[in-house]
Amino acid sequence: MGSSSAAAATTDSDEPVTPAGRLFLQPQMNQIIYCVMGFKNPIDIDSIKSQVRSSLMLTHPRFSSLMVRDSHGRERWHKTTHIDLDRHVIVLHDPVSSSSSSDDETAVNDYLADLSTGSGLPTDKPMWEFHLLIAHKVGIFRIHHALGDGISLMSMFLASCRRADDQEKLPTLASGKSTKGVNERKGLWVLLCGFVAMVWFSMVFVVAFLLRCLWVCDRKTEISGGDGVELWPRKLATAKFTLQDMKLVKKAVPNATINDVLFGVISSGISRYLDHRKPNALPEGVQITGVAMTNLRELPGLQELSDLMRSNSRSSWGNKFGMLLLPIYYHNSKSNGDPLAYLKRSKVMIDKKKQSVEGHFSYKIGLFVMTYFGPKVATWLNYRILCNTSFTISNILGPQEEITVGGNPITYLRASSSSLPHALTMHMVSYAERADMQILVAKDIIPDPAFLAKCFEEALLDMKEAAAAITET
Repeated sequence: MGSSSAAAATTDSDEPVTPAGRLFLQPQMNQIIYCVMGFKNPIDIDSIKSQVRSSLMLTHPRFSSLMVRDSHGRERWHKTTHIDLDRHVIVLHDPVSSSSSSDDETAVNDYLADLSTGSGLPTDKPMWEFHLLIAHKVGIFRIHHALGDGISLMSMFLASCRRADDQEKLPTLASGKSTKGVNERKGLWVLLCGFVAMVWFSMVFVVAFLLRCLWVCDRKTEISGGDGVELWPRKLATAKFTLQDMKLVKKAVPNATINDVLFGVISSGISRYLDHRKPNALPEGVQITGVAMTNLRELPGLQELSDLMRSNSRSSWGNKFGMLLLPIYYHNSKSNGDPLAYLKRSKVMIDKKKQSVEGHFSYKIGLFVMTYFGPKVATWLNYRILCNTSFTISNILGPQEEITVGGNPITYLRASSSSLPHALTMHMVSYAERADMQILVAKDIIPDPAFLAKCFEEALLDMKEAAAAITET
């Protein structure tokens, strides 16, 4: 972070940065989100600038404000009267890789890996940038996490896009189904059992969460990070899935979801990778804990931007997510004959998490600590959780059909973030029947992220084959 945040004088009209936003401005938790889009056609720079200039983004208060600090050192949003687009749209004409053998994907991933441990966004301008890699036909939004979470930013981005098959229509947002009214049709006994389960699982998971904040940590493995690892050099690789394969697999297990399938793939893929790195080094069933972010808005999927912008909306703009601890268990891939066993175990665990209030608790306790004890204590607690666990995972639903920006069709959407104390961070984004997962690693701990990506891809294919066999019988 630059020291220029004090340059703009604060006024009474300045809006305080939310507690969650303040957390992401602390040096140890300084988080920048990278949204990557591949374009089908060569990039027209003037067209992109015109699209940004006329977009709703520039009218949004977060994207047109400076982050300043008042006389007490508290962060505030200060509305700026002028946005110099040339400082925000950064154009790189030459290839970003000096290696002639690098393909576009490798070159862009290497560029993102370098950015993930590079300097933060300057505070003498609104905290976002749009990098255009002309030689690779790629655009990269670089947005500070203090401006909003993945749901907010994806909704903002899609408001400026149009469907490829109809330029007059906005993309179709994938939203979760509301469960309101379902419980009203259940019997009293079922409701009572559900309440008891909610209380029990909440107690168990909340206690486990608090212990993780303090001293309980994972056993060290070949993917473990720790204190200071956020500063280590990074590598980035991409695992590619199709939603059709994931949907086929989830049908093999009753009431399974895409998130269940994703976590089953993560569990199987990490076990495969650990077998490759050090065969038979770990005892069967060792717990490896992940940290996942869960959207706490009333609707779990993407929202209309107009709804997010309403001040009285429950689906409000900003950072409104909780933290879940999602354990996986190492299993020797050679001795575990049923690929779907990983999915079944993941579903059981995630179903229990859904019945608890762990996500809401983590959000509320973070809000409480930040408000009453300040950012240093809140940062320490969050940093401890990351040091005591092994990886980060997130999953954002993207548009269901192909989209365009300024008339230029988008071939893929991907997301990644700044580095964390974890040596392994994974972000998956779905787009038009495909899902790409960016795998950001500390390269001195995980030197071969491309092989890890292959482990995940093969895990899904094995589950697909097992699911197809069940369907045939």
